[in-house]
Amino acid sequence: MQRWPRKRRLRSQEQALVPTSIRCRTVTTPTLECLIDRFILFLATEKGLSTAYQLSVRQSLDALQLWIIRKNLPPSDLGTEELSQFLTQRKIDGLAASSLRIITVHLKIFFRWLAAKNILPMDPAEPLLAPRTEKNLPDTIHQNLCASLIQNIDITQFLGSRDRAILELFYSSGLRLSELCDAKLENLDLDEKFIRVTGKGNKTRIVPLGEIAKNAMHHYLTNERPNLVTKRTSSPIFLSIRGGALSPDRVREIVKERAQRAGIEQNLYPHLLRHSFATHLLEGGADLRVIQEMLGHADISTTQIYTHVDQKRLKSIHKSFHPRG
Repeated sequence: MQRWPRKRRLRSQEQALVPTSIRCRTVTTPTLECLIDRFILFLATEKGLSTAYQLSVRQSLDALQLWIIRKNLPPSDLGTEELSQFLTQRKIDGLAASSLRIITVHLKIFFRWLAAKNILPMDPAEPLLAPRTEKNLPDTIHQNLCASLIQNIDITQFLGSRDRAILELFYSSGLRLSELCDAKLENLDLDEKFIRVTGKGNKTRIVPLGEIAKNAMHHYLTNERPNLVTKRTSSPIFLSIRGGALSPDRVREIVKERAQRAGIEQNLYPHLLRHSFATHLLEGGADLRVIQEMLGHADISTTQIYTHVDQKRLKSIHKSFHPRG
């Protein structure tokens, strides 16, 4: 395996998403930096992966390159033991098991690609074992608090109708934050009570609306959205006061502001309403496969975490009311 120079060029976030430079294509022996660039280009053009994923991979590989420089270690000496030491250092730095697992995956796909391109004689990352992630149960909010949160919003006040529709949609349909912000008018059918959203992996799914959420959406679209429209407004369902689409950060603020006004001390955020949507469906007897489809989970194992929440609730009831609890 050829030796790679240790020189490291700092990148801005914009540069990080611009793959292989002309220099990388003309150098006979590519540097590690150039190989990272070429790999990101591969992810973008041949795999069609998202910009966010490309940036995440680059951050992991840049961290490896920086570690190599600090250790004064020739890249040609990288083996399984050295990669394990790198992951150990990241753990010492305070990274959670879930983050270490992601970095391990990034190392594996990068070095597998290098070996497949015959840039390396073998894949040193293949024996690496990803750390097990802790199964943290998702936070939820009680049904009564959900009702209090939403009903506390005065729809006769400015933006009240919009904010109530947002919270109703989160809780009624279990949308992700990005899905709600990207929701378009042309994908909403109030007569049939469904909304079409595009989730992770650009997968489109149809999600039903409850009757109460339908009414809240109708009130907002009829009475408040027209007042927010400007000449530059396109088709996002939820608009800011300037007529543009609401940003994820602003929606998070709206949820927190409405919780404070309702006197709710629990830390509320959009994904908590998604968790509550799934948990309350399961408690009501909904089939796990149906919940999986509505949430847009690719794997049923992701949805199964909500069964642990329900089991926890059942154990609590048993302990409180059974004579042998």
